[in-house]
Amino acid sequence: MKTFLVKLPLPSHYLSSDFFAFHLRDQQNVAEIVEGNTLHKGLIWQQQAAKLNLMIKNQQATLSLEIDSPTVIPQESELHSLAKHLLGLNQPVEQFEAQYMTDPIIGKLIKKQQGLRIYQSANAFEALVWAIIGQQISVHAAIAIRRRFIQAVGLQHTSGIWCFPDVLQVSRVSDDTLRQAGFSIGKVVALRALCDAIENQQIDLSQQINHENVNFITEQLLQIKGIGPWTVSYALLRGFNYLNGSLHGDVAVRRNLQTLLTKQEPPTAKETEKWLTQFSPWRALVAAHLWRSQSAAGY
Repeated sequence: MKTFLVKLPLPSHYLSSDFFAFHLRDQQNVAEIVEGNTLHKGLIWQQQAAKLNLMIKNQQATLSLEIDSPTVIPQESELHSLAKHLLGLNQPVEQFEAQYMTDPIIGKLIKKQQGLRIYQSANAFEALVWAIIGQQISVHAAIAIRRRFIQAVGLQHTSGIWCFPDVLQVSRVSDDTLRQAGFSIGKVVALRALCDAIENQQIDLSQQINHENVNFITEQLLQIKGIGPWTVSYALLRGFNYLNGSLHGDVAVRRNLQTLLTKQEPPTAKETEKWLTQFSPWRALVAAHLWRSQSAAGY
């Protein structure tokens, strides 16, 4: 087994503790293990089990990839892109902070949480599956289902870490396997429809999302049975580095907005949507700041 490695500098104010907190959500350490300043994550690379190691030290990130197959050799540019993606370095958060740091309401959150960015799933498919799993259930329940899903459907690396499944792995298991992992019938339907759309090239998850094409991919995703606006907004945020999705329906966003605005009752989803509109094209990043005000692992 050969190890491939890249290094890249990190910006000032990079919140490395938040990066690791995001990957510590599953305390059973099935597919992500955090040891000190290093993340170990299992993923499938060109149909092979791989273990990613990402260390942060002295404002520098070092990513290495251990692939079980000796015949699979990633390009250095691919690893560099993966590192930037996972770390959220494709997000121009400095521009957002410069614009709103002095805002009388949101500014105090930004100043306290300067450098906040949205740490990404390994790829858009992982983000979408996580969003499907998390529909209308608690984070705790979603984490448990995700864990069982990975162990039932994914591959295990020779190191012992489990790798999040890809489309091919999902296609090889039965609906019963997904149901036993905790998927409802509706979520099985949504996952199958998503995989079919990808395999039939009806949707391309590798594309870069920007303000010009976001409506197109949003409509494509909304056409998939079982995928609604919240699922799309969350997936765009966590898998595509898109910072303008409106997460107004999220309970934690509304609850923390209540605290920020010192209101007696949480604002409704409609009121939250209206309030977030003023921050376009950064609505999802503002939502993340609201999440972060509650927990480092909550966004």
